[in-house]
Amino acid sequence: MTTSALGSPSSPRSSRRGGDGGDYARLLRRISEAGLLDRRPVYYAVRLSLVGGAFAAGWAAFVLVGDSWWTLLVAAFMAVTFAQVALVMHDVAHRQVFRLRRPTEIVGRVVGSAGIGLGYGWWQDKHTRHHANPNHEELDPDVAPDILVWSQRQARASRGLPRLIGRAQAFLFFPLLLLEGVNLHIAGVRALSNRAIKHRALEGALLVGHFAAYLGAVFAVLPADKAFAFLAVHQALFGLYMGCIFAPNHKGMPTLTGDDRPDFLRRQVLTSRNVRGGAVIDLALGGLNYQIEHHLFPSMPTPNLRRAQPIVRDYCADIGVPYHETGLIRSYGEALRHMHRVGAPLRTGDRHSPAEHEDVVHSTR
Repeated sequence: MTTSALGSPSSPRSSRRGGDGGDYARLLRRISEAGLLDRRPVYYAVRLSLVGGAFAAGWAAFVLVGDSWWTLLVAAFMAVTFAQVALVMHDVAHRQVFRLRRPTEIVGRVVGSAGIGLGYGWWQDKHTRHHANPNHEELDPDVAPDILVWSQRQARASRGLPRLIGRAQAFLFFPLLLLEGVNLHIAGVRALSNRAIKHRALEGALLVGHFAAYLGAVFAVLPADKAFAFLAVHQALFGLYMGCIFAPNHKGMPTLTGDDRPDFLRRQVLTSRNVRGGAVIDLALGGLNYQIEHHLFPSMPTPNLRRAQPIVRDYCADIGVPYHETGLIRSYGEALRHMHRVGAPLRTGDRHSPAEHEDVVHSTR
């Protein structure tokens, strides 16, 4: 998708008026009339049971295999189950499972903070800001410059390690994902110092309890060499899987800057990418392959996203809003090509010239 494609009469540049009250309201009415916002309690009862059973089976296998290098296969299996638990936490946090806040927060903290050591409060705060302003360079924490940079503006302003890595970040992206599991744990712990995070004492206790039980079990069952190998494989593959789930969603799609703020529908659709595929892709990505529909209707139960897709896609075609979907491998290719293009100023030493060929959503107030 290019900037010129976004400058059409139906793009954010010319369609701020009536967007939220008109286009989105009409789409919402169609989705509601189709019953796609209705709860799916049976689906979630089955899904939570299966994921919980796999999580328990992983730990049982870990104990049964014991002092053996075969335990590294168990580590790989548990990396998958941890990621599936994280996907369940995601759905719970969006109130797809429970309507009320209290059961939502209880289950979210149990499966997230206590279950896999992923700080629920930190993640919920970060993810809420992402949904409100996806791919906005100043407002979306998912595209804030850190180790990686997501636009040529960020690349030119980078210093230190990001500036060094940014030159070859497209080639380093997947290797760096091997550290993402550890990074998620550290970020959740660091966020405990943030007073904006609710119930910090409870979350801290749950995280400490998780890490104590997790590390205690690993070193109680395995000798030091196998224990460290287990931890390395488990956390590396967990991070890689999590990164592979979330990378196709927005990476390489147009970004927003400054006061750019198109209406809600365009803000969500133009910055998101869907991934085509059947039941296997739906399972592997936890339904987040329907990223456009998820961003438009965050509380829509996951199994309804597939049914909502043709309605949303046809509606976007009717009102002239570009709707982007592609295959899984191609989605990674698009993200990597974008990251390589972003790093161009760092490879050429260009710190001042205006960005060229950047995919930016422009809007006027």
